[in-house]
Amino acid sequence: MKVSSLHYYPVKGVRGVACERAAFDERGLVNDRRWLVTSAEGQSLTQRDHPVLAQVEAKVTSDGLRLSCNGAECDVALPPRASRRRIKVWRDEVDAMDAGDKASSWFSTLLDRPARLYFMDEEAERMTTAKWSPVSTVSFADMHPFLIATTESLQALNDSIIANGGEAVGMERFRPNIVIDGAEAWADDSWLVIKIGDYVFDVIIPCDRCVVTTKDQMTGESAGKEPLRTLAKIRKSADAKITGALFGWRCSPRGSGELKVGDKIEVLERRAEPWPIV
Repeated sequence: MKVSSLHYYPVKGVRGVACERAAFDERGLVNDRRWLVTSAEGQSLTQRDHPVLAQVEAKVTSDGLRLSCNGAECDVALPPRASRRRIKVWRDEVDAMDAGDKASSWFSTLLDRPARLYFMDEEAERMTTAKWSPVSTVSFADMHPFLIATTESLQALNDSIIANGGEAVGMERFRPNIVIDGAEAWADDSWLVIKIGDYVFDVIIPCDRCVVTTKDQMTGESAGKEPLRTLAKIRKSADAKITGALFGWRCSPRGSGELKVGDKIEVLERRAEPWPIV
């Protein structure tokens, strides 16, 4: 098994960026989901309610961020420490830095509602829940620093979608950080600890999927009911702790380092039983 692709998402909810190699720390890939769009009141905004975010390209620069969407551009400087404010991402409150009125105006126009942009620096604290694993620091990502998925699982899913008369979907619908090639389909259901290159990762919980997977990740437009319709038939969680249709797993690293495409992957520990599926 090996890493076939790496992806980070500079602003939570915007278009992903593929890379050949990337440094990482306990929060995840460096530059992954360190920026967040919120309402004027500081509540996080995502593709679930604002699919136009899928059209936004974000490029990390030496002094901040360059945003672009349909010809409209905006250069955003790293905010000053004095701009800290408590904002909310899901149930978590985070001290993040306000990127200023220029970025706010750009996103407000794009989303057709008052919006602001925030940055998570190294001093900002957001912790994973102790419900699943020891508490550790995380970015604005959902629950844990990394999301992994396998190409073989995607192929198995697409085979089922096509058999039911639908059209195959791409991996971008699932917004993973690490895509793995060379595993058997759904093999990650049994992984507990894996080694990627020289680094060890704990495989924490499966990812229950939402409506974002049904949206075209270039346009944000709805692309129908797939893959959720088929996932609900073949990948429904049978464990009450996680409900919903599953694809991919959330992981946490043990330490920091660098990952690159082509890194070999080894399963160090397996679960006593694979995650149960209805």
